[in-house]
Amino acid sequence: MFRTSPIATEKMPPGIPYIIGNEFAERFSFYGMKAILMVFMTTAMVTHGGAKDLMTEAEASKWTHAFISAVYFTPLLGALLADLWLGKYKTIIGLSLIYCLGHLALAIDNTRSGLFFGLTLIAIGSGGIKPCVSAHVGDQFGQRNAHLLPRIYNWFYFAINSGSLLSMIITPWLLKVYGPHIAFALPGVLMFIATILFWMGRQDFAHIVPERKKFLHELRQPAFLRTLGALAVLYVFVAMFWSLFDQTASRWVTQAEKMDRHLFGIELLPSQLQSVNPVLVVLLIPLFSLWIYPAVGRLVELTPLRKIAFGFFVAIPSFIIPAWIESQITAGLLPSVWWQILAYLFITTAEILISITCLEFSYTQAPPRLKSFVMALYLCSVSLGNLFTSLVNAWIEQNKGSSTLDGAAYYWFFVKCMAITAVLFVFVARFYRGQTHMQSEQPEK
Repeated sequence: MFRTSPIATEKMPPGIPYIIGNEFAERFSFYGMKAILMVFMTTAMVTHGGAKDLMTEAEASKWTHAFISAVYFTPLLGALLADLWLGKYKTIIGLSLIYCLGHLALAIDNTRSGLFFGLTLIAIGSGGIKPCVSAHVGDQFGQRNAHLLPRIYNWFYFAINSGSLLSMIITPWLLKVYGPHIAFALPGVLMFIATILFWMGRQDFAHIVPERKKFLHELRQPAFLRTLGALAVLYVFVAMFWSLFDQTASRWVTQAEKMDRHLFGIELLPSQLQSVNPVLVVLLIPLFSLWIYPAVGRLVELTPLRKIAFGFFVAIPSFIIPAWIESQITAGLLPSVWWQILAYLFITTAEILISITCLEFSYTQAPPRLKSFVMALYLCSVSLGNLFTSLVNAWIEQNKGSSTLDGAAYYWFFVKCMAITAVLFVFVARFYRGQTHMQSEQPEK
């Protein structure tokens, strides 16, 4: 029999190593596939007859952000499946197998139909497990070791970015040297390893049993509905950040193709520049946790909502810089990729302030039986942001030659959107009132 509540201990829960290992391998698989998606669609996709079937930059951007939007919408389905019927563990195992099949489809079939089928399965699998994995981490903690929760979410994020770092370096090289079959196959192998690792930890996990009646009862509580409404408003603002951030996998890649990509005498592939983000995350997380947050906390109370607000303002320069880069390219110049790395520094700093904070904040604000559901609602902010970007690019594709968002104007449009979002959030966040909820414990054996 599995434990159904966290151990009452002040130490780190025993199942955490399996979760971290699973997250490392799963994120390798997802970001490895995502890193080469834009380049694959614009340079390597074929018809069933073997002829080239390439997309334009706007069309490929539309596909990329529509896929990311789907990945972050399906968490709602995974959360409901976990909280109403199967529980988080069984949901994660089952959807992980669907996830593996999606990678297999991409590796075998390099046509539009293979792309659609593979991305659909990955969106169901990857998206479905997202809220369950995030909430499953928190489920391992009780009142006595709740103080370790911020630390483990930092380690959780560290695993995410370590896996994505390696994949963003390796899979673009595989695509160039060995082609899409091998490049898409490696992420599939890592996803299978991730599934095995999670299965191995089953005896050490706290398995929170789904209780449909309690779930529906808590869902209807006026206090929760007020919290849900307030969180939904905050998540709409967070969506604009994700609209900017995920363009590192689309527009920033194609912009890098037109830049001088030599770093320390080595020429990087355009898609490999995405690895700058996880490198910076790995470096900046300890910097923020050990020095910046404590230093700022001595001057002002650093609440989660204040961290998010700071993040919004930090995100603004991350698109001012690409706008300047694009103006230089339009003028016939070849700007150094160091400028894009500077933009990565701003967008990654904003990510740490916003994304990690939102993960922890969303978990603590949700009642015990609604953890996965609230995590899924937070992830919908990523879906909403990418849907917005996809629609913008669809509009550009439909208005070829007459679009007002060509060149640098495209990036300035998103700068204005982010600036408006940051200013409005400062005022709206002042009215948020929340309550912290943690899981109950069982005695340590």
